[in-house]
Amino acid sequence: MARRILATQSKTPKRFFLYTFDRLLNTAASSPAAAFTAAAASPLNLTGSPAKPTVDFTDTSALFGSLSTLELLRAAANLHLAAVGPVVDAGIWIMNSKLMDVELIREAILGTVKHTFYRHFCAGEDDAAVRKTVRRLHDVGLRSMLDYALEYADDEESCDRNLDGFLKTIEATKSLPPGSASFVVAKVSAICPLRLLERVSDLLRWQHKNPCLNLPWKLKTLPIFSDSSPLYHTLKHPTPLTPQEEKSLQISHQRLIKICQACADANVPLAIDAEHTKVQPAIDYFTYSAAIDYNKDHNPIVYGTVQAYLKDAKDRLLLVAKAADNMKIPLGIKLVRGAYMSSESKLASSLGFSSPIHDTILDTHSCYDGCASFLLDNVVKSSSGVILATHNVESGKLAAAKAYEIGIGKLKHKLEFAQLYGMSEALSFGLRNAGFQVSKYMPFGPVDMVMPYLLRRAEENRGLLSTSNLDRKLMRKEMARRVKDCMR
Repeated sequence: MARRILATQSKTPKRFFLYTFDRLLNTAASSPAAAFTAAAASPLNLTGSPAKPTVDFTDTSALFGSLSTLELLRAAANLHLAAVGPVVDAGIWIMNSKLMDVELIREAILGTVKHTFYRHFCAGEDDAAVRKTVRRLHDVGLRSMLDYALEYADDEESCDRNLDGFLKTIEATKSLPPGSASFVVAKVSAICPLRLLERVSDLLRWQHKNPCLNLPWKLKTLPIFSDSSPLYHTLKHPTPLTPQEEKSLQISHQRLIKICQACADANVPLAIDAEHTKVQPAIDYFTYSAAIDYNKDHNPIVYGTVQAYLKDAKDRLLLVAKAADNMKIPLGIKLVRGAYMSSESKLASSLGFSSPIHDTILDTHSCYDGCASFLLDNVVKSSSGVILATHNVESGKLAAAKAYEIGIGKLKHKLEFAQLYGMSEALSFGLRNAGFQVSKYMPFGPVDMVMPYLLRRAEENRGLLSTSNLDRKLMRKEMARRVKDCMR
């Protein structure tokens, strides 16, 4: 592909063409570390510089200087394919079809996925590959949120196996460069059977409707609901947990405690993902009860996740922050827009209720920016920490400007920007160049195990992928710049 691009722009002799192609592939700095040094030769000092940091997208060499031309070509191609709706639909259909039951076809499909979308959006299959990816990002000034990409577990055996995977991930952070792994990510639905999460959520919702309901197994926790929270999932009084369910709940909680303790021992925070609203109350219950035990001494170890596309997001966030402040607990929050839009709307509609998600994208943007502003203020006046996970350029710029204005640079370790690995590269590097800590959310694991994650991302993020225009536009601009430089 690179040769074809060059051939259409120059009628040079073959020898010069090969020389130019070689130069193109090596236009990036001679090493990733050198690339970062060159791109951020004069990094903004947020603690002392009078100049206001800006998230700048005009200098593509500063944004993509650490990527080789081959990497740029591959990234642009994958983003373009992922933005084509029919391609995503066809891929989802194939992966869910009976074709995957035919061994030869399955191997061919997984092989194709491995060398395209998997390679672009995932950090690797095993520890060695992940370590290599983390170090590569660390060399260019980005950190890594390690996500052992599991989906739901249905039985205790699967939960135990998933627990081992999370613990091995935490242990692996000890062999990485200091500070390169910013967080370990976990899903409660991977260590607690999904049906039990649904049962616990039902009981928690019913207790919110009727505070007289006694839940003998319930631990101390931060607020889970607000008056605006959706309760339509539980339309009748749920039966109490059986003794076997209570035992399973206790075992599941112990799994989370083992993960939290391992993170505390390794000095790496734990970010617990949000999921769909049917089970989110139970996930918040697990998260906030663990936060009470482990978020101490001005150091939040456990971070919960708030999804700003939910209409009750800000109300719940305010209640949680107030309760944590009253209990003198440092609060850790990861703020995201949300990733279950289609499934949430379908479920609510099927039950005859309006969607729990904001009616317009502008309302979601407003909610996200409002929550981000509140969390940044909270970081300055308390020992809390925040991850602002966003692919929206305007939200990134607003948060960066706000962080600078309130002097959050002095508390730099309490603020982390984050984007998905393989997406929003321009925003990631732009925020990095402005002097902020930036992480890439990095799923990893064997291809067949990660496929459910990739399918869900493809389904839920099709709108996001189709608007990856900025990255593709800037990548093309950087390619053109490199071609011009080589032709001089």
